[in-house]
Amino acid sequence: MADFVKGLFGGQKPAQAPVAGDDGMFYFADYAGAPDPEPASLSSFATGTAPSAAPTSTVGQVPYTKWYRVWERTSLNDFKMELYILPFIILVVAVHLWGTRKNRSKAKQWIKAHGPVLQQEFAQVGFARKDAENPANWIREKKADEFQSYATGRQNIAFVDIKLTLLKRYNPLMRLGEVLMGLFIESLPAPDERLEATSYAFDGKEAQVAPGFGKGEEKKSVPNSNYDGFVWAVVHKDLMKRLREDRYDLSLTTTKDHAKLPVWVTVMSENAEITEKLLTPELIKAIHDAGDAFEALVVSDQPMDQPKKLDDTVPHKRISLSMKFASSYDSTLPLFSYFIRMPDQLVTTARFRAEAMRRIKQTREEQIAKIRKLDDDEKAEERKLMGDKAKKEKRDAMLSRMSADEQRKYLDKERDRETKKREKRKTVKA
Repeated sequence: MADFVKGLFGGQKPAQAPVAGDDGMFYFADYAGAPDPEPASLSSFATGTAPSAAPTSTVGQVPYTKWYRVWERTSLNDFKMELYILPFIILVVAVHLWGTRKNRSKAKQWIKAHGPVLQQEFAQVGFARKDAENPANWIREKKADEFQSYATGRQNIAFVDIKLTLLKRYNPLMRLGEVLMGLFIESLPAPDERLEATSYAFDGKEAQVAPGFGKGEEKKSVPNSNYDGFVWAVVHKDLMKRLREDRYDLSLTTTKDHAKLPVWVTVMSENAEITEKLLTPELIKAIHDAGDAFEALVVSDQPMDQPKKLDDTVPHKRISLSMKFASSYDSTLPLFSYFIRMPDQLVTTARFRAEAMRRIKQTREEQIAKIRKLDDDEKAEERKLMGDKAKKEKRDAMLSRMSADEQRKYLDKERDRETKKREKRKTVKA
């Protein structure tokens, strides 16, 4: 009974003896029992006969150190990429610092040479009212290649804006790109270091521009600062075409050479009488002394951009000077001084005969008439659109109150009217 229970639950059966066959051979049973398990001998795993384990390799491994001992866990080979990049970074930073310092030095040299002239002519030089005598406050750095100055407090001049444009010494790649673009694109001239100054005239509006100027009894002693409005310029011939294309005011002038001026300079004027009064011997000498550094001297009352509204046609009288930086400021300083004092000359002499001003006024009136016509056309178009919109809203509101049959009859009549209008237009054209 015990053997039967063991058989049901997988117990081991005793090995059966081989059975003799008919041919005299002994055969084992098909499903002989497995032999009893015996523990394996441990003699083969003895310590003396077992192969020794290979030691773990430590080649290339960094020994463990304290977290702050970086020098013990790193070497120069870990920073090869940084060693390649670091010299370029140092070079870029060094060039940038050198370029910005060089530009600041040139700007300081310019204001040091021209500052006394500005201080002699104006009550305030620079943007700071406090400590205005300090030359460091006379000029301000707007960008690494652009510096600005300002002066105000003078008779016949509301204020003067001065801009110095220098080379991009701090960025050689950008500087090279500008040079190459200037070689292949005519509208983009090669970069140069230049002075651009603009003097804005009071033109009789001292009380509006400077409310605290000329009050009470002092107002009677203020001379008349009005002068006739016109456009007149002396420009370098290399810049004549570009200035005419870029500036609307100079497009109103005619170009003519003058015998007293150098051959590389021409006059752009609205009338010959203006040239005879403004082209003084002092100005001619100053242009001769400036040489190739001189670019343009413009007297204008018209906007630089094409006026698109009537407000843009309001005259704003100003004088503009453009010069390249010269190796020595002694050659350009007389022209800069003349530019500062030129408003006094305009107030004194810039009043011309009615015949000379007739053509000038006619040109401005024609431009005003064109702008007014365009403005009227735009307003008429807006009124037409508003009327069409009101008619459509009225029609939609009326259709919404109709029944389906009434809407169909209304739309049929509307379609017939449109057809008759088209046929009538065709008949008139024929």
